[in-house]
Amino acid sequence: MQVLGVIPARYASTRFPGKMLAPILGKPMVLWVAEAAAKSKLLDHFLVATDDERIADIAEHNGYDVIMTSPSCRNGTERVAEVAKKLHLYEILVNIQGDEPLITGEIIDKVVEDLLNTPEAGISTGYVPIQSERKAKDPNVVKVVTDKDGFALYFSRSVIPYQRNGIVKPKRHIGIYAYRWEEIIRYSRYPQSDLEREENLEQLRALEYGAKIHCIEIPGGENLIGVDTPEDIRRVERALKRLLKGRK
Repeated sequence: MQVLGVIPARYASTRFPGKMLAPILGKPMVLWVAEAAAKSKLLDHFLVATDDERIADIAEHNGYDVIMTSPSCRNGTERVAEVAKKLHLYEILVNIQGDEPLITGEIIDKVVEDLLNTPEAGISTGYVPIQSERKAKDPNVVKVVTDKDGFALYFSRSVIPYQRNGIVKPKRHIGIYAYRWEEIIRYSRYPQSDLEREENLEQLRALEYGAKIHCIEIPGGENLIGVDTPEDIRRVERALKRLLKGRK
């Protein structure tokens, strides 16, 4: 199967405009993500999908392929779907979020491998166990509950499942997705769902319209830091400095 990685990258973020080009240790964030994608062993190709010439110029200047997409895309999945409609060669498309600068090639491959090994799934994604009550209660930390076979039952910003006895620990969703081509095309044909709008979680559209989303535990996923604010940039820089120091 041909596998394409797509880094959706929009400039007009509501909370942090221009964050894709925000410097992290002197390098624009989108380039950190592209460098990680380049280390994947299972991607046959990858590109940056954007609606902004500034992002396109930076990516192309550094040797990465770019495809221009519509500014009307409401989320990363819609942007990946637009790429899927233009490129029919690829049977699997991977949404590698451009605001996850600590993503690794190994994490990308873990999700791709899971979809390849789970033929009944239309989408694969990741999770890590949540170890702290603070993170469990943080609405910016998305939680997922799964069935016995690892298929998603629901995603939420609330604590799920409700912690009555602590028997089932919450799982933090890791927002990288591998889609079968036909599944992401199907996603693009549906209107926004009620649950998607209520929780502001794009994956709920797929779930509400019947997609089977398989979830795999991601070793090292607890170290990922999604960037939503300038303070997150500082957190990422501290993490990278520790990581780079450890490699010396």
